[in-house]
Amino acid sequence: MTEQSNTSQLLFSQPTGQAALYAEVIVPLALPKNYTWSIPPHLQAGVQPGIRVEVVLGKNKKYAGIIKRLFTEKPGAFDPKPILNILDNEPLVHPAQLEFWEWIARYYLCSEGEVMQAAVPANLKLSSETILIWNEEHEEDFEGLDDEEYLVAEALLLKKELRLYEVQQILDASHVYPVIKRLIEKRVCHVWEELKEKYKEKKETYITLQPAYHSEEAMAGLLNNWNSTSRAPKQMELLLAYLHLEKTTGEVTQSELLKKSGATSAQLKALTDKGILRATKRAIDRIQRLPKDLSIDFALSPAQQQALDETRHLLQEKQVCLLHGVTSSGKTQIYIQLIEQSIREGQQVLYLLPEIALTAQIIRRLQKHFGGHIAIYHSKFNPNERVEIWNKVKSGDIKAVLGARSALLLPFKNLGLIIADEEHDSSYKQQDPAPRYQARDAAIYYAGLFNAKVLLGSATPSIESYYNALQGKYGLVKLTERFGNVAMPEIELVDVRQQQLQPNQPKVMITPKLQQALEASVAQNKQVILFQNRRGYSPYLLCSVCGWIPHCQHCDVTLTYHKSKNKLACHYCGTTYPVMHTCAACGSHNFIQKNFGTEKIEEAIAEIFPGMRIARMDLDSVKGKNDHDNLIKLFEQQRIDVLIGTQMVVKGLDFENVNLVGILDADAILNFADFRVNERAYQLMEQVSGRAGRKDGEGKVLIQVSNTTHPVLGFVQQHNYGQLFQFELQNRQQFFYPPFSRVIQLVFRHKEDHIAEEAAHIMISGLKPNFQQYLSGPAQPAIHRIRNQFIWEVLLKLPRNAALIQQCKTEIQQQTAIIQSNKRYRAVVIVPDVDPV
Repeated sequence: MTEQSNTSQLLFSQPTGQAALYAEVIVPLALPKNYTWSIPPHLQAGVQPGIRVEVVLGKNKKYAGIIKRLFTEKPGAFDPKPILNILDNEPLVHPAQLEFWEWIARYYLCSEGEVMQAAVPANLKLSSETILIWNEEHEEDFEGLDDEEYLVAEALLLKKELRLYEVQQILDASHVYPVIKRLIEKRVCHVWEELKEKYKEKKETYITLQPAYHSEEAMAGLLNNWNSTSRAPKQMELLLAYLHLEKTTGEVTQSELLKKSGATSAQLKALTDKGILRATKRAIDRIQRLPKDLSIDFALSPAQQQALDETRHLLQEKQVCLLHGVTSSGKTQIYIQLIEQSIREGQQVLYLLPEIALTAQIIRRLQKHFGGHIAIYHSKFNPNERVEIWNKVKSGDIKAVLGARSALLLPFKNLGLIIADEEHDSSYKQQDPAPRYQARDAAIYYAGLFNAKVLLGSATPSIESYYNALQGKYGLVKLTERFGNVAMPEIELVDVRQQQLQPNQPKVMITPKLQQALEASVAQNKQVILFQNRRGYSPYLLCSVCGWIPHCQHCDVTLTYHKSKNKLACHYCGTTYPVMHTCAACGSHNFIQKNFGTEKIEEAIAEIFPGMRIARMDLDSVKGKNDHDNLIKLFEQQRIDVLIGTQMVVKGLDFENVNLVGILDADAILNFADFRVNERAYQLMEQVSGRAGRKDGEGKVLIQVSNTTHPVLGFVQQHNYGQLFQFELQNRQQFFYPPFSRVIQLVFRHKEDHIAEEAAHIMISGLKPNFQQYLSGPAQPAIHRIRNQFIWEVLLKLPRNAALIQQCKTEIQQQTAIIQSNKRYRAVVIVPDVDPV
């Protein structure tokens, strides 16, 4: 706590008076450290931590940075440049966010600028706009200028300054830089950079009556006079339409009025010119919110009520509590009760979900109880919408936020509770770009800054969280029965080896057993979910003559065939290729499609059951902001019989009418090369099985697998998380993996394989003196090249010793700086990943 207290003093103390004042400013760039600027005397009254200021970095590039702290001691090694301007009247972020950014940067080995870049909405990060300024010392002599230069110079002489888009309009061309370069060299003009605010309020024109006609007598007189003269009937219709709308809706917008009346803008203008109506522009919210409400209209079951009481009691004693509730046990209803309590106490709540896909269904349930108190936030909102939510959270107007991991970076004012649902999910970990933070773990630190509480919820907790709960670090509450005492689904293994009579026969996609069960479910007006964790049609093509497989030119991966687009696609770099009909190795035209993806399953089901209503949920079919929500609504309304999908269909969705779940290729889940493979396989299969029989307990799960003796399958069949935990804990302890250690992975990327390898060996040499016993590697990963970058990895498994871990992180940063100071390795990308998934 000492370090945190010292940081708080630095962040929040503000020198007074007109003495020299300096600011440490966070700029949204991956800089090695925050830089210092001086505060001119005339700006000192307006500066405080958290506000944006305009600064110049380099020769003339301008940025909107955020002041982290103010101090009076002048840096000894250099003279700081002055800040140019103050961009806010009040802080953009609260002190807690600045402290949180610093912790993320320190813990996850990135810069505070990278955290700012991830946290602040794009339209609040002002951008530099290039402006050409007329050189007053130029003597208006345009000789020696070519035609294009002359046109721009003449316009500059008249207007004195031109923006880049204006130069493009003058020349009617997009390639204007060579012309500008020549004009600068000839001293006709010089360049200036201006910060441009991207966010603009959305405005709507509202129509109201002029005050003279507010009384019924005045309006009656106007209408009688109009009827007697019979002038301008269209204007009369427009006025009557306004009166009707005003009575039924309260407020009338120009767009509504013109649509309702069928009138034109000119006719409306005539009424405003006559002083009958008036038009005023008002700022409106881009995201429509419901009226604020607090209504809980359900009763908890005895098991839920006991779990809620235990949770409340444990959260009084501990900061973090883990709610381990089986699938369909009603964890969400417990969350709703806790959210209501926090809102009534005047606190804000953050409800985290691992994927954007999940928010669509949950938000409808939460809005029913909280109305406009709750808002949704994720990366698919446009930049202006994100700014508006950001500002409402900062002011405290929004009491509860439902969102994916990026919602953790919002500027909460008075945070009281964080709920991390499906806390085990790997999607909580940010991969690229930095900061590579784990939202679940970061949430616990963030809550500590507010003295807030954290509730982790899952039917299949992560090994680390469950271990922390058993060790007493977290509280632990168990909810072992489904809501309404509904039975857990029956799980049956289907041995696919019995279906494959020949060794080279294609992998079985739909076994007869699954086919019969699927037909029976749909005949009973029930719904089916089929899970396959591969999208596309066929994961790879194989030449039947020589065995050659088409690979991506930029990555060491096979190309997936997408039949709907008739393309081969790389799922790592996104490059697409035409379908190959001739083998590049032997010239044969015979290709075999190996394995199967969701697209091929969709086609197969449609062939077997022609009249069945089928839909597919994967990254290819769900792209737009509302696509996922629309698909879920169709499934909820039972307008889809069979839903085929990847992990999107696994996570936390609640469908009452599903009684059959099919896992089509469990071998692919069980045979992944990762120390978490057993944990992930159990979580995935248990979660997807939990979609079945949620209402009536008549759920059935069929798992198609060849290795039927795998121990994890036994745990899944028995729904026995405790046995999985003990089994995994033994393996983790034996090989010194989390929760017994902390892992840091170092990734080295370069376009030349040997240079990436050399850089990795230099890092190993630098770390060996103090950390040799904890080092593994360097080694090539399974996929050795992505986007033409060769990859080498180094792994550190460190004891759970905070001082030792921090020392290691410091040495990693020092060694990275040493490596990249060498010209040979300057282009090597070194990515430290703390607590990788």
